[in-house]
Amino acid sequence: MTTDNSTTPAPAKLATAIAAAKAENRAVLVGYLPAGFPSVEGGIAACRAMIEGGVDIVEVGLPYSDPQMDGPVIQRAVERALEAGTNTVDVLRTVEGVAETGAPTLVMTYWNPIERYGVDRFAKEFADAGGAGLITPDLIPEEAEAWITASDAHDLDRVFLVAQSSTDERIALTTRTCRGFVYAASLMGVTGTRASVNSEAAHLVERTRAATDLPVCVGLGVSNAKQAAEVAQFADGVIVGSAFVRCLLDAPDEAAGLAALRELAEQLAEGVRSRGR
Repeated sequence: MTTDNSTTPAPAKLATAIAAAKAENRAVLVGYLPAGFPSVEGGIAACRAMIEGGVDIVEVGLPYSDPQMDGPVIQRAVERALEAGTNTVDVLRTVEGVAETGAPTLVMTYWNPIERYGVDRFAKEFADAGGAGLITPDLIPEEAEAWITASDAHDLDRVFLVAQSSTDERIALTTRTCRGFVYAASLMGVTGTRASVNSEAAHLVERTRAATDLPVCVGLGVSNAKQAAEVAQFADGVIVGSAFVRCLLDAPDEAAGLAALRELAEQLAEGVRSRGR
């Protein structure tokens, strides 16, 4: 693993991207793909294609055998990545390959693989690869002491989730521990594309903003430009996962998959820019 020679601390990269979008009076576009799908190098190329299409921040998924939030589309891709032997080292290689573009690169991961790898070891190697921070859907602040310590030591952001079921007290506790942005899950259940954005998403963002000055990004369910535009009206960021993964799953070959990713990213990027019009 090579060392990121940038003089900009990782959290500054994430904050800078969100601030740049805000200066343009738009939401930031965050795109998710699991590492190792369709292969390690293919996954890096796929993430780069999203960036070329207009994605501002990339979420690299760490493939996990027992996902709690992932819907059937992402599960299919993750299963293929695991069958090919994708491991944590491959995830770090993916981060490095994506971060080289200059786009802030996060890892979305369940906590168990990080514990197994070694929390400080992962934080150091992740920072060296140019990573910006972790999104940890199953880690709550009360159990995050090791990650808080390691992320502080290596200048990494911490993105925790809030949901519609979260009490105001829980939202306040969670946002106090976050750094970078807060992930607002727009619906209850697993990931996947939806015909419409949950009407409660705006209320969740409003409740979260009452507790913190951090940007609030909304994920779960966004799949097209119209939905991205809708979410961009009330959120600081729009997170898209399953729709990007489906581009690769449905493509007849890798080249077609990359083209589909760029096209979807362009459409979504147009959507998040609709706020100022």
